Amino acid sequence: MAEPRLYSHDDGVMWKSIAAGVMRLQRCASCGRWRYPPGPSCPNCLSVEATWEPVSGRGTLLSWTTFHRQYLPAYPAPTTCVAVALAEGPIMIGNIDQAEVGQLKVDAPVELIYGTHPDGYALPRFRLAAADSVRDGTN
Repeated sequence: MAEPRLYSHDDGVMWKSIAAGVMRLQRCASCGRWRYPPGPSCPNCLSVEATWEPVSGRGTLLSWTTFHRQYLPAYPAPTTCVAVALAEGPIMIGNIDQAEVGQLKVDAPVELIYGTHPDGYALPRFRLAAADSVRDGTN
């Protein structure tokens, strides 16, 4: 998959990892706090030192909203955006398939998957996790 054409000094590693299908996020080298979105310094201790580590992709659904009006050509209505607390701690926003909207509930287990934007680059998305993958940690 293609990478986004524009990314910053702080998020280039993240976008490249998404394109490779293994999302990596910044983790503070001083205090260990995960950083999302990526940035130049830790919001907790202000350290500028960080490592890029893969995340499990597991998370918990916090909230969602469905847009019934089309705002962007790449996202025909309806489209649903979700807020997910990753197992590692950061909260991410992403999309979820419309077929799953009727099954959404707060605290539902979800997993990170990768979709392709109409412009050709990879985007992180979410889906409801299968009950057995949540139990044995395979998602």
